[in-house]
Amino acid sequence: MREPASSSGLWARARPQHGNLYIWQILMLVAFFVMWHVLTVPGILPPFYFEDASKAAFFFGEPLKVFARIWEWFSTGDIYPHLWVTLWETILAFVIGTVSGLVIGLWLALNPIASALCDPYIKALNAMPRVILAPIFSVWFGLDIASKVALGVTLVFFIVFFNVYQGVREVSPTVLANARILGASRNQLLRHVYVPSAMSWVFASLHNSVGLAFVGAVVGEYLGSSRGVGYLILQAEGTFDINTVFAGILVLTAFALVLDFMVTLTEKRLMVWQPRQGETERL
Repeated sequence: MREPASSSGLWARARPQHGNLYIWQILMLVAFFVMWHVLTVPGILPPFYFEDASKAAFFFGEPLKVFARIWEWFSTGDIYPHLWVTLWETILAFVIGTVSGLVIGLWLALNPIASALCDPYIKALNAMPRVILAPIFSVWFGLDIASKVALGVTLVFFIVFFNVYQGVREVSPTVLANARILGASRNQLLRHVYVPSAMSWVFASLHNSVGLAFVGAVVGEYLGSSRGVGYLILQAEGTFDINTVFAGILVLTAFALVLDFMVTLTEKRLMVWQPRQGETERL
């Protein structure tokens, strides 16, 4: 008699293969831009939301003009100085926020007394809307890169901190007991037990942290800057140039995806010890 298939096995068979998945993802993206083009270019469809079909293009832009603006930026090189500033702010905020969240999260997770003392203050700082700190950082650090990096750090830090803290606290007591029986020192426990346990939580948070680092950089450029992609978007909004606004958004989104892909590659390289889903299902 044939054994019933498990739900995980059925789900694994129902999932598309990687090649087909990428094709469908590209087709969805193409369909989105085609729909955007059809709905915003006057004359293709009769007006159904706006009385004047040209108003749709004014409010939502036209994808062909958006791509033309992106091509103009990169072909002339006008965007490179601005893009470099925004990427540099993002990378600095991402690295500083991640490292500080990792270090402080490990320290508080391994020190119950310090954790109890700092707990209400950590929760209070986390509950504070960090965007309101942007004007304060501008006063403290000026309108240069430092104020944008500081804002991005506050957005990244707490995501990494809480994931590291929870990852250390979730270490199996049995694993700790066995390591201590084998004579593991405190440093060995930190290196071989606590850090590996925390790293899986850390990488889960880094994918969100990349986007938030971009948010910190762009919001800071909105409030006061003379460089950066956020500055270009702000200038375009001031002149009601919606196509340039969407062009800047698409450029930022593309580079955020590139950084997220780099995080994924780093995760695969450093987390080779972690079994994959298919391997755990066969065990």
